[in-house]
Amino acid sequence: MDLEKRRQEPTADPPPVELRASDADRDRIADILRDALGEGRITSDEHAERVEGVYRAKTVTELEPYVRDLPSPDGAGHPHVRPAHPAPNRPDSGAVPPAPDENLVAVFSSSVRRGRWRVSRRTHAYAVFGSVEIDLSEAVFEHRQVVVKAFCLFGNVEITVPENISLRGNGGGVLGNFEVDSLDSPDPDAPVVYVDGISALGNIEARARKGRRVANALANPATSDRMRKYLRF
Repeated sequence: MDLEKRRQEPTADPPPVELRASDADRDRIADILRDALGEGRITSDEHAERVEGVYRAKTVTELEPYVRDLPSPDGAGHPHVRPAHPAPNRPDSGAVPPAPDENLVAVFSSSVRRGRWRVSRRTHAYAVFGSVEIDLSEAVFEHRQVVVKAFCLFGNVEITVPENISLRGNGGGVLGNFEVDSLDSPDPDAPVVYVDGISALGNIEARARKGRRVANALANPATSDRMRKYLRF
């Protein structure tokens, strides 16, 4: 009888699971604290104490108190702590064409793409005894998924992206270096840059540029609302 009664009693909902903080989450909060120190909002002692607590924090909830009294860097207000949304490791099927929209070639020379330029869905870079620099930190993103494919022989290919998008890499080196610092944006709608490549006796690197963020600007009325905030002019 007691067993039947217990079966009929409503069971309590399990407590919510605390979201674990990632290294990217901690670094994001540390950057806010660094800016606050530079602006004179907190003292050096407060900065040291808060940073120490940030890197001891285990969950996203534990991070929030360290920046609760500070302005948000993007002007969006609270919450400051927005967990990163992992981007897919490969582009969606059909999102990026197999042929390049643009080729950057450096043979015993250099090729540079920087400033305010429209990023193609697929860009190929070839560095043979030369160097290619692709700087996306001020570029216009009209596509959510972008591929940069690099081939390097006795040369160097360097790719720089804004710090508030996602970055993925797939490649390797033969007596060379292939290094991509993976990055996950806190916004699931942010652009994703995929760097593929092979380096032979050369160097391919891709990383975010600290302090450079895609601006919140409306570039093209024909562009979807979800992508407008990532366009820079």
